[in-house]
Amino acid sequence: MKENDNDLTEILTQVLNEMKEELGDKFNLETINLAEVERRTGLSRAKLRLIKKNNFVVKPHGLTGRHAPVTLLSGFTGIIDSLLRKGVTNSSVVFERLKDNGFSGGKTIVKDYISAHKELVPAKRQVVAPQGNRGRRYQTPPGESYQMDWGFVEVETENGKSYKVACFAMICHCCGHRYVEFFPNARQENLFIGMIHAFLYMGIPEYILTDNMKSVVIRRDDEGRPIWQKDYELFMGNLGFETRLCKPRHPFTKGAVERLVRFVKENFLPGRIFTELTDLNYEAIRWCDTQNSVYHRAVDCIPVQKHAALCMQHASVLEETVELSYYLCPERRISFDGFVNYEGRRFGVPYWYEQKTCRVKRDGYILYIYDTAMTKVLTTHDVTWSRRDSFCKEQYAVNQPEEHPTAPVKAHIQQLDPKEYDPGFSRFDFEGVAQYE
Repeated sequence: MKENDNDLTEILTQVLNEMKEELGDKFNLETINLAEVERRTGLSRAKLRLIKKNNFVVKPHGLTGRHAPVTLLSGFTGIIDSLLRKGVTNSSVVFERLKDNGFSGGKTIVKDYISAHKELVPAKRQVVAPQGNRGRRYQTPPGESYQMDWGFVEVETENGKSYKVACFAMICHCCGHRYVEFFPNARQENLFIGMIHAFLYMGIPEYILTDNMKSVVIRRDDEGRPIWQKDYELFMGNLGFETRLCKPRHPFTKGAVERLVRFVKENFLPGRIFTELTDLNYEAIRWCDTQNSVYHRAVDCIPVQKHAALCMQHASVLEETVELSYYLCPERRISFDGFVNYEGRRFGVPYWYEQKTCRVKRDGYILYIYDTAMTKVLTTHDVTWSRRDSFCKEQYAVNQPEEHPTAPVKAHIQQLDPKEYDPGFSRFDFEGVAQYE
């Protein structure tokens, strides 16, 4: 029986008053029947003896308020403090970061530590309180609609500089099956690559719900119908899906992917440290696999199970074709010094390739350079994400043509013989017989 001091005092007072009314003048605290008190209160005999020794005054335990000098969180509080100073208060995120660093405890002590150290969290500045909105959620049949959007993240480097990366997100509106990938920018070619990778991961739906982004739509005609960007319109026709646009400045229309972008920023990215964008994408796909395999209350299912059982029965499987490879390998122009620029870095092309353009594809840690017709691989590069130029074999001709004089040479200069080499030991040659070459 676990009671706090106030409740225990109230229970004992009530029991003692009842026994006093029953016994009358025979009632005495010194000779009170502890067995009867035990029966009425449920307290142990040893506990009652201690309380009787204190004249039935309940006192707190002598060790109350003391904490063990070493706990399961010892050695991990620095990680939690750094996350709290960054504004990360989600106990699930903090718990996952601790487990990655070898923490063996549970989530409860992490929650208790966070609640006790809220002073480390920076204050949120909010000029106007949100008024809120009431809307009705709508649902779509399995495999009918996906939602996609871009999100942007600020990356801080070790030298104090920062740059932005783009996060491509796509989610199935029916089951919540999600896909996330990061790119150096949000150009149209990266949009095509992200959509193809998402379709390979999730299948192709009937239509995509998205914003009025420049890489998708140019404008609307007088009747309000969208005028598609020509490359995106060709992309839709080759892959076999349609696109529906949201109302401008109305993000509630595609709230599922908006919430996914926010979830990535609040759950996946906090405290994340990476060395290369490739590593970040490998971690992102593992995170997607984990999130797709757990129960989500918003959709009331495990996304990967429902998507495989229902959505993939209506969505089509993307097959790798020649047209698809052209989107995965964007075209690049070769510079005068034999380099192509891809994702902000320069990679060398062999000198014997005579065309002015080529196609480039990054697959994991390897970058492939193809000819324009995609018939052969010209060269490969190890992607290190360094700002230095990456040279390739045979980028420059070894046996280059040499020019010879066509007129008699009349300019003359003079060259002196080099001085005799002295290794510094001549001062030890007392007989003068040593010879140095």
